[in-house]
Amino acid sequence: MQLALIGVSHKTAPVEVRERLAFPSDKIRAALAALLERTRAAEAMILSTCNRVEIVAHGPDAQVVQDFICEYHRISADAISKHVYSYKNADAIRHLFRVTASLDSMMLGEPQILGQVKDAYRLASEAGTIGSGLSPLLDRAFAVAKRVRSETGISQSAVSISYAAVELARKIFGDLTGKTVMIIGASKMGELAAKHLKRNGVGSVLVTNRTFERAVEIAKIFEGAAVPFEHFTNHMEHCDIVISSTGAPHFVITRPLAEQVIRTRRNKPVFFIDIAVPRDVDPSVNDIDNAFVYDIDDLQQVIGANMKERLKEAGRAEEIIDHEVQAFCTRMQSREVTPTILLLRDALDRVRREEIERYRRLLRDMPAEQQQSTLAAIDQITQSLLNKILHHPITQMKEMSSDPNGAEFIETVRKIFNVKVQ
Repeated sequence: MQLALIGVSHKTAPVEVRERLAFPSDKIRAALAALLERTRAAEAMILSTCNRVEIVAHGPDAQVVQDFICEYHRISADAISKHVYSYKNADAIRHLFRVTASLDSMMLGEPQILGQVKDAYRLASEAGTIGSGLSPLLDRAFAVAKRVRSETGISQSAVSISYAAVELARKIFGDLTGKTVMIIGASKMGELAAKHLKRNGVGSVLVTNRTFERAVEIAKIFEGAAVPFEHFTNHMEHCDIVISSTGAPHFVITRPLAEQVIRTRRNKPVFFIDIAVPRDVDPSVNDIDNAFVYDIDDLQQVIGANMKERLKEAGRAEEIIDHEVQAFCTRMQSREVTPTILLLRDALDRVRREEIERYRRLLRDMPAEQQQSTLAAIDQITQSLLNKILHHPITQMKEMSSDPNGAEFIETVRKIFNVKVQ
């Protein structure tokens, strides 16, 4: 299988370039049809996200696909040449496996890319541009991603502020089921942290903001309750987790207030997530028994430590990818070697028989018995010669069937002898 993968990503191209090359989801089917017509590809898939635009195609040369991208988006080759990467055959398979397993993501181990690749596969299937070539490849890519997640810890440790908050809350409370969280302020980061806490079992959400209407708006998202800002301290005794991000120039939660809350709660723990700059929670609150304060720097330290753990796990994931690429290439090339060998032998044997038939006319004046013996000798000699000519190419094809780059050798043999496998 001749495979080409061409693309740009957050690693190679700035956002303004990625924007110009993006394929809106509602136009991908039409783009795929144009791609197949323009490049003569047998099959193709387009993956277009905020961080990458990639085309994987069965059949055409990478340069032809790159020319299509420039033509489709009306952009010059010079404008994107330094940003574009291209892979073929085993390297393309490895890249696709790494992308799907989130080893090439901006946030190592993030889960969204798997869903995005599945969406790209679905759109290509609906467009009729996925067949027996790319379908097994994508199915294997999904299986590899699942294996990486189940056999390594690449996605287990939090590497975002919101996920770090959830991870720390679990360490403090164990089970988050039925816990109550209060959001003080209306920052997107605080809202996101609350969403992740809610997904992980938190029961009630209280929201307070200097603008009460905004508090009501956010509370609706969580099916929670809005609290007037001037009265939020009266409700803190019911809260197990407090997320604060007001932007106030002074502490919103002072040590005396926190001490009063802990007393009222009869020493039940409270987790303060302070993601405001300047800080909303007096750092000395952390000295109170059963009060746990983490500010933005503390959360970043947690993320940094977790990222180191993910990088360690990424090494194990790369080993899985290498093994899977080798195994997939071997399976695919083994499928292609046998028909190539049979077609190659048939093609050369047809030439041999045509030449014998042509030579037969030159022997028509020869006595029948002598003519028959001569043709029999010629048949035996040419058959032996054909076997010797084919021995080395066939041996090499069989050996290369287990080589990740064997597809190139098999394709070269087909081109040399003009053999086409349907």
